[in-house]
Amino acid sequence: MFNPFAVARRLREVGLVGINGRNADFVLRYNPRRFYPRVDDKLLTKQLAIAAGMPVPDLYAVVREEHEIAELHARLAQQPSFVVKPARGSGGDGILVIDGRRGERYRRANGSFMTRDEFDHHLSNGLSGLFSLGGQPDHLIVEYMVRFDPLFERVSFKGVPDIRIISFLGYPAMAMIRLPTRMSDGKANLHQGAIGVGIDIPTGLTRRGVWGTEPVKEHPDTEHSIVGLQIPHWDDLLMIAARSYELSGLGYVGVDIVLDRDRGPMILELNARPGLAIQIANGNGLRHRLEKVQVLEREGRLSADPAERVAFARAQFATV
Repeated sequence: MFNPFAVARRLREVGLVGINGRNADFVLRYNPRRFYPRVDDKLLTKQLAIAAGMPVPDLYAVVREEHEIAELHARLAQQPSFVVKPARGSGGDGILVIDGRRGERYRRANGSFMTRDEFDHHLSNGLSGLFSLGGQPDHLIVEYMVRFDPLFERVSFKGVPDIRIISFLGYPAMAMIRLPTRMSDGKANLHQGAIGVGIDIPTGLTRRGVWGTEPVKEHPDTEHSIVGLQIPHWDDLLMIAARSYELSGLGYVGVDIVLDRDRGPMILELNARPGLAIQIANGNGLRHRLEKVQVLEREGRLSADPAERVAFARAQFATV
């Protein structure tokens, strides 16, 4: 017989953080609202990262006005591939990935083509705020298209996987990689059908995966194992997550990173309200890990050195 009290007790035991707990205990407490623009505006995030010497995809152009859309075609004539994204977009909406051309038509990552008029219309919608937080007018970023690391060729469908690391007061607390599928149309978005695969903080090895609510060990499209993969540049990834605390000014932040086959790790974006599915992907709750950092906070032992914070995380936050 279903016992809701027993379920609640079990969730507390594993340290699962719910939405209300995340908001009250971590987001509201540790994320000053005055710093939200640093992460809600992807252009500002990129500028801050560049100033801090942290790696990001090259910026090709910024489109702020309608008349700049017509000028963009000439500016991108020497770029066979690029990505257009709304600066204040959310959930991957409005992102346009172009990986080639045929005459005046643009080839999208899924293999379909769009005319110049269709391209212009998409960008115009982006400027109007169709894809952005609150539906407010926005500006668009045009940047380098990431070519994913060869490791992911067998466990990704068309799109570029990304790695999400939750950083708490500069300590990398939990990580997962999001693998695009046919269902997600090549997007690394769990809500659209991508796979979330938990990553062990000490080793950088993938442990277990979840697709929707179903545990999985193989990619549903490629049928290759997603367990036991060694994530390249793991030390660098953890350092990027740790340094994002000073970059953003936010205590509780999701750091999204991509691995380019030639350029290595690059920051895609930061998130002040990262989702909680990362716990399901890891089969571990966040709360116990975050509470270990809060102990350091209460005792005045928080480190200002990102390398020391990474060392603490690797010693304390193994995925079991």
